Amino acid sequence: MQLSLYQATVPSFLQILRPVAGLVEKAREHCKAQGGEEAALCDARLAPDMWPFAKQVMAAVQHSAGAIEGAKRGETGPDMSAPPTSFDALAAAVAGAIAALEKVTPEEVDGIAANDTCFRFGERIMPFTVEDYLLSFALPNFYFHASMAYAVLRNQGVQVGKADFLGAIRLKH
Repeated sequence: MQLSLYQATVPSFLQILRPVAGLVEKAREHCKAQGGEEAALCDARLAPDMWPFAKQVMAAVQHSAGAIEGAKRGETGPDMSAPPTSFDALAAAVAGAIAALEKVTPEEVDGIAANDTCFRFGERIMPFTVEDYLLSFALPNFYFHASMAYAVLRNQGVQVGKADFLGAIRLKH
């Protein structure tokens, strides 16, 4: 059996985005239990030069549902807007990405795999085929930012474990 571009990306995005939604809820529960401020946990980071929790979540959204949408358009780039400072806004962004990905069909993704696309950051343009963009840029960035969101919460004392990251693994039936 040959693996399609859709199979290699969209189910993987969904497998991890659902737990990212759970991380946002765990962060909310932690603040309620500890009396912490949402904005402070949204702004927590592992190192001074790394993005905060909220930006890591938004980057995971951008490199999953945003990557598919950008690939369809033929161009995408980073979202440099300030991240939300509330769990409600983060939860809504993740839910929107999940809903968008659930509507994507294999034909949509597989049908554009050989198309040209680019990632534009200011004057810098990184040209790709859609397949190479999704597999070598969007997917690794997605996993990086999702795992950093997890790591920030873990570092801040939020009770999360590996199962809170992996999501529903696809077992043989």
